[in-house]
Amino acid sequence: MVQINDMLAPPPVNLPEDPASGADPTQTDTALQHPDSPLVWAVRAEAALSSASTEEEKITAYAFARTGYHRSLDRLRANGWKGWGPVPYDHAPNQGVLRAIASLARAAQLIGETDEYDRCRQMLSDADPASVAILLDN
Repeated sequence: MVQINDMLAPPPVNLPEDPASGADPTQTDTALQHPDSPLVWAVRAEAALSSASTEEEKITAYAFARTGYHRSLDRLRANGWKGWGPVPYDHAPNQGVLRAIASLARAAQLIGETDEYDRCRQMLSDADPASVAILLDN
């Protein structure tokens, strides 16, 4: 495949370590100490999505995912992202952000929010096309 270098595209965003780096993102204390961590909210959303069977559980999963998504946008913007451009999945600190976006896509799909699912899927594809296969198509 031929790689085309778009000289107008911004450089890839390589985020610094997640605020909760080194802590257990599954623990409530970690969420309380690092509410700005996309990884914490992504992990909570993934866990909630994996067991959501009631309508209330689906809404809870969606709320965790929505929080992670917004914390991700905050983190991206604070590190130079202008609303578009590459966010490589293979850079480990980017993974919490991309997982949070994927969690919102999955949660949106779970509650029948097709437009939001499509928007999040496209956002992942724009950030790093390989992340779609890793995070949504598995």
